[in-house]
Amino acid sequence: MSRTIVFLDPLSPERKARLEALLPEGFVIAVAASRDQADQLAAIAAADYAVSGDVPITDAMLRHGKRLKAIHKWGVGVDNFALPTARELGIPVMRTTGSNALPVAESAVASMLALLRGVVKGYTALTREGRWIKGELAAENVTLSTKTVGLVGVGAIGSNVARLLKGFRCRLLYAMPRRLDPELEAELGLEKVELPALLRESDVVTLHCPLAPETRGLIGTDELAAMKASAILVNTARGGIVDEAALAEALRTGVIRAAAVDVFAIEPVPADNPLLGLDNVIVTPHCASLAADNFAPTVTRLFANLARIEHGEPVPAGDRVG
Repeated sequence: MSRTIVFLDPLSPERKARLEALLPEGFVIAVAASRDQADQLAAIAAADYAVSGDVPITDAMLRHGKRLKAIHKWGVGVDNFALPTARELGIPVMRTTGSNALPVAESAVASMLALLRGVVKGYTALTREGRWIKGELAAENVTLSTKTVGLVGVGAIGSNVARLLKGFRCRLLYAMPRRLDPELEAELGLEKVELPALLRESDVVTLHCPLAPETRGLIGTDELAAMKASAILVNTARGGIVDEAALAEALRTGVIRAAAVDVFAIEPVPADNPLLGLDNVIVTPHCASLAADNFAPTVTRLFANLARIEHGEPVPAGDRVG
């Protein structure tokens, strides 16, 4: 009998076909009709295994999934999974740790360059307003090379950001609760500081920490005020780490120069989100992790983890949560 893997994020027929081409023997794919709660509950009720990229897996959904053998994150962050309920019900939780580290790191560095080099401002002025703003950009644009970049969190993604930035000869600061191994610090060229010093000294602040109780709202009004007026903020981590209203106000009033935001407290983003429409922010739809050439390796690994659960085999420690 085939086991059903339900994808809770709605998928196009083309994307579903790409998944099916990688599917192990003995499994079939089903897809939730929409993000609405009723459709989510109906989908998970028919699931032997559930996979989510962005859709939260709630307490109610887990209790409704009477057939569930495991749930899997299509990616890394499981902050929107009801982990206590999963533990209570004995439902294994998995993720593809590190699978998107390089794509996200590249996106973070690309955002830094786009903001510092005036790419978005120049493009917008020319294509939307027909204005040739070369002189204006000449007075604003700066190089990324030799600047001080502060990394808030250094896991798989932050480490890749540091490696990419070494080529720009940046001074690299990092803040996190624990200290990295000294050999890794030396390899990456990182200097550990406390968060207030990182905010004060950095030309670029880039977030690479998980969303947890201690990081929720980590960057708010006071933290933004502590940054240089010429600094930029890049968030490819999780939306809840940044107070979006405070960031929008800081951008409107010139407290900081600019920001790039790929993740939001509520996704998809409501039309009234205060960050939308500002001319000194790049907003993207949680796509920093996406790379077509990374699709097959990540999905193959995801399916292999589910097959291991089905066959009573151990899942690699790094991919199992808790």
